[in-house]
Amino acid sequence: MAVTLLLSSAGRRVGLLECFRASARTANIDIRILACDMEPGLSPACRLADKAFAVPRCGDPAFVECMLEICARHDVDLIVPTIDPELSVYSRNIGRFAECGTRIHVSPQSVVDVVRDKLLTAETLDAAGVPVPETHTLAYGRENAEKLAWPLFLKPSGGSASRGIRIVRGPGDLPDEPDEPMILQQLLEGPEYTVNIFIDDGGKLRCAVPHRRLSVRAGEVEKGITERAPVFRDLALGVSRALPNARGVLCFQVILDKVAGPRVFEINARFGGGYPLAHHAGAHFTTWLLEELTGRRSSANDDWRSGALMLRYDAAVFEG
Repeated sequence: MAVTLLLSSAGRRVGLLECFRASARTANIDIRILACDMEPGLSPACRLADKAFAVPRCGDPAFVECMLEICARHDVDLIVPTIDPELSVYSRNIGRFAECGTRIHVSPQSVVDVVRDKLLTAETLDAAGVPVPETHTLAYGRENAEKLAWPLFLKPSGGSASRGIRIVRGPGDLPDEPDEPMILQQLLEGPEYTVNIFIDDGGKLRCAVPHRRLSVRAGEVEKGITERAPVFRDLALGVSRALPNARGVLCFQVILDKVAGPRVFEINARFGGGYPLAHHAGAHFTTWLLEELTGRRSSANDDWRSGALMLRYDAAVFEG
């Protein structure tokens, strides 16, 4: 059995690439991993892939055509997106890629639209009974300042990687003309967790692996430890209930506020940067995706190890 996988916007995602290779060895699958980026020569994951390609930015109209050409020329079976901005592009074009025999690991557009908008995320989760922080538009904050409990978090509605977030102490700290839509969110205090989840192609939640974010760099966990507790499984079931069309790998962020309790404040409909910790703990999402792709019986389960610790460090790829 042979599979060609394309890691999109591969960047630094060496850990994810290695997880797919390990899963393929275990499943006796002959895998060829391709990778693409705007500057593949400066991408560690592209350097370590079997073949790499330069592609336009995902917002460029030429991006989809370029990716379709790569998929057709190299018989790509599966594309795995790794960054939020490309999710909408891929979800809108699932059918076009399917025509050339390529499956994309992305949820439908209806799911991506929700998770890429933090206000809509909060509203959708709240409607499904999932606890979320109090969330408002910037306009509401200006017009109803006396009703709000300051300080609050100010963040881009469609942001990621902790870009542009800051604490605002009162209405005087609000920007007059932000460059993008912003939201105000309840300021939570307590330990922060990422919960990596796997939803099979039938829509069933098969696994939920929480890890405590002990240290974070540029929005990505640097030190983390898996912790099993019923609250996280319940939250994962709530998220899957709120997004019934979600498929594959997702992750969501939770803060266990010392007063308000658990609050889910963000969802990413892709492999999170901390996925290698879940994989190390025994939750082999990459294996389960390859099983679905090749029509094998799924081995997906929720039997992973609590107390698995990840301590990341900087490594390097050398050339020349």
